[in-house]
Amino acid sequence: MNLFEHLAVLALLVLAAGFLSLTEIALAGARKIKLKLLAEAGDERAQKVMSLQAQSADFFAASQLGLNAIAILGGILGEGALRPFFLDWLSLFYSGPGRDNVAFALSFVFVTTLFVLFSDLMPKRLAMIAPEATAMAVIRPVLFVIRLFRPFSWALNKIANMLFRLFGVDMTREDRITFDEISAVVEAGAQAGVLQKQEQHFIENVFELESRTVTSTMTTRENVVFFDLTEPEESIRQKIANHSLSKFPVCDGVIDRVVGYVDTRDILVRLLSKQTRFQLSELTIRTALIIPDTLTLSEMLDRFRSSKETFAIVINEYAFVVGVITLSDIMVTVMGRWGSPLEADQQTLQRDDGSWLIDGSTPVADMKRVLDLQSLPEEERYETAAGFMMYMLRKVPKPTDSVEHEGMRFEVVDVDHYRIDQLLVKRLERADTSPLSVGSLTD
Repeated sequence: MNLFEHLAVLALLVLAAGFLSLTEIALAGARKIKLKLLAEAGDERAQKVMSLQAQSADFFAASQLGLNAIAILGGILGEGALRPFFLDWLSLFYSGPGRDNVAFALSFVFVTTLFVLFSDLMPKRLAMIAPEATAMAVIRPVLFVIRLFRPFSWALNKIANMLFRLFGVDMTREDRITFDEISAVVEAGAQAGVLQKQEQHFIENVFELESRTVTSTMTTRENVVFFDLTEPEESIRQKIANHSLSKFPVCDGVIDRVVGYVDTRDILVRLLSKQTRFQLSELTIRTALIIPDTLTLSEMLDRFRSSKETFAIVINEYAFVVGVITLSDIMVTVMGRWGSPLEADQQTLQRDDGSWLIDGSTPVADMKRVLDLQSLPEEERYETAAGFMMYMLRKVPKPTDSVEHEGMRFEVVDVDHYRIDQLLVKRLERADTSPLSVGSLTD
């Protein structure tokens, strides 16, 4: 063959190797979720790609066999065709010793560059742009290649499987998707403009329902407003006027002896019926849903759905009431507060100097989001900002007690009967701050 024929054959080998490289990346990078959606839409090629991904050993054996054979053949052909050409070209201006070696090196560099550029780098980058579309476009030729090399790939796979078993390597592919992976996809969608920032927060908050317990979003015991069975009408009217609540627990003397709850709509019906006077005993006291404080928000949502209730009493392991939770509380966790700006900023408030005032009852997840913190020590041991401080201080908190973490100082500024009401969070300026330290000015 002349030089032109050699180059034509070499070009065909480069294209064949490029095709195999492209299909390898496309089939490995094609996402199962997207392929499943395409298959459900009626595209049979997507189903074939998923089937091949599930049993990919034959394809990769055939692909590697073809790539290595083409690379070796291309090297032999390229060196045989190009070495005399470079030798003649070098003779025009150099005829000294080592000319054969230089011609060989030039032919080797040329063939290697040709294969790396057109058979490896460019095809793989093209496949990474749209792996699902590429995989479906090449699936039929790929299946033909697999049938063509099946005897060789079968033998290679047998040897490979034997070696894997010998070294105890599990070759089962895991298709499990974690929350971190979903969060990364959602964040990528937000950065690409497919999702709005608010939609991204909604999706992430929905997944947080599985990890957050009811204590992180309930109305705590000291803030629960309840009616006593013997409470006079004037006191009931005053509580309804002072607190914009639709449901009030009814207790027998103390909050831990819950009888049920009253819906203020029942009182409204009486007032609209011109019954200006009423007694608590005359109202419908509904049975309260009692739930343990260990339930997650996701489990709480299921309880509300199954019981057709929207209000529940939260108790601890000693049967003491620790708070109340409503369906609206869970919706606020997902969608954020929709009240006035003052209501929305009750728990976290940024000051002009860049520091933050944070309510002690602020859920840990909300505090991390506001302060842009990646993690807190032993997060599973507490639910709120006050819990974080109590855990880190290892003592009853006092004003000016402080904790430093991730370049921030958390300082107790207000304590109400041993309960942390408010924290002051400042970013430290010195660069040599240790990851975590605890201190107190009033020990």
